[in-house]
Parts: sequence; C-alpha cells; structure tokens
Amino acid sequence: MRLLNRRHTLAALWLAALLGSGAALAAPGGREGVDVGGNSVFTRLAPAEELEAMAAQQYRQQLAAAAQKRALAPADHPQLVRLRAIAQRIIPHALAWNPRARQWKWEVNLIGSRQINAYCMPGGKIAFYTGILDQLQLTDDEVAMVMGHEIAHALREHARERIGKNAVTEGVARLGGAVIAAWLGVDPRLTDTVARGGANLAALSFSRSDETEADLVGMELAARAGYDPRAAVTLWQKMGAASKNAPPQWLSTHPSSSTRIAEIEKNLPKVLPLYEKARAARVLAPA
Repeated sequence: MRLLNRRHTLAALWLAALLGSGAALAAPGGREGVDVGGNSVFTRLAPAEELEAMAAQQYRQQLAAAAQKRALAPADHPQLVRLRAIAQRIIPHALAWNPRARQWKWEVNLIGSRQINAYCMPGGKIAFYTGILDQLQLTDDEVAMVMGHEIAHALREHARERIGKNAVTEGVARLGGAVIAAWLGVDPRLTDTVARGGANLAALSFSRSDETEADLVGMELAARAGYDPRAAVTLWQKMGAASKNAPPQWLSTHPSSSTRIAEIEKNLPKVLPLYEKARAARVLAPA
C-alpha cells in the first residue's frame, strides 16, 4: 500500500511539474490554417523512440501476415500507386507539425480486406484496407481526407498522449514492454497474435477532442497538398450512410455526427484559401 501511494504521489508531482511548465509542443504559429493548440503535455510521459520502434515491429508483422494470406497489394497495384501518390503530396506538409516527422521512415501499404478501415501508426506507418476504397467509392479528395486524418493522429501524438494519461491514472511511471497493448487498449496477450494485433492496430480509440483535432489538422494537410477540403464533408456523409445497418470498424472508433460535420464546415474558410493556392501552384508548375 505504501509503495502504491508513493507511486501515485510521484505521478501527481510529475504531472504537476509538466502542467506548470506550460512547455507542450506547439502547433505551427503565426500561420494560415486551423488552430488546435499545442500537443498534450501527457505525451512527455511516453518515450517516442520506444513507441515508434514497437509500432514499426507491429506494422512489419501485420504486413507479413497479409502477405501470407496473399492480401498485401504489390507495388504496381493501381490503388496502392494511387495511395502512395496522394501520400507523396501530403507528407511534406506534415513535417511542420511535428519535428520528429522528418526522421520517420514513412510507408504506405494496401491490405485486401472488406473492412472499412485505415490508420497511420506512430512513425508514419500508413495502411489502407481495400474495403474503405471500394465500398465507399472514395474520390482522391476523400482519400486525402482519410489519410490526412490518420496522419494527424500520429503528428499530434495521440497514442503517446493516451499512454501518458494511463500512466498517470494508474500512478505508474513504467511503460515497459506492454506499451503497444496500452496503446491499443487490449489484453497484452493479444499483441502476441499477429492477426488479432493487426486488427486492433487499425481500430485505435481516441477521445472526441483528439478526433476533432485529427479532422481539422488532416483537412489542412490535404488542402495544402491541393486536395479539396470540402471532401471532408462528403466523406463523413458516406461514412454515415455506410453505418446505417452496422457501423464499419473505422467509424466505430471515429464518431460521425452532425456536430462533427458542422465543426468541419466552420473551419472550411480557414483552409479553402490554402487549397486554392495549392491548386494554382500545381496548374502553373512545369509538366
């Protein structure tokens, strides 16, 4: 009991020092675009290097499992070529949001599955499931909104934030080998099973405020890359229609509502000029 109390005390003092410092990582300031404030101070409680290394390992395992099932798209698959082209335009605009992103070894892969799902793990490991492309018949602009949203989760370090909050809540400063399980919110034994672990990697659950941040930052990233941010509205309309019978996996952890679409529409005036500039620049660019 005494040890537990000491751990709680340590966690409380640690958190108080962090909150008192006011030194959270700030989003780019003095600039056009959305305003979502700085990254949470809770991210400081989880080591970025360890989380990114474990995420990379989990990503490799999931790709290997998909390859064994012949579900991993080859490099010349038209949809994968499309995804990588969109990512190539978005990623340069992501670097200003997180200094670590310049060191990430970005990857984009496509997995054959009817799941309506996509994700970006810490370290820039992106995966789309064919279900989200085929069943929703996404345009390039809508794909860019999905990709921007998922990249934004990684840039805003929502996984680190969740782990940090868990550490404080439990009064434990150790993050050890169960960091991925804590991130996923599942029994640690599941992370030893590639198939189950892979499925949970694609079903991260974040807070409503995290989802709002990802919507807005992702919309800005896509707009700066020359994709129409108004597609964020049509995307969520499609997701809402797809959830009438049973919520798709991606939607189950990403609440869609009139409030969410209203927030996107409220911020469109902040990103539409960025889109217009990017589109004009692409028109003027030499072939």
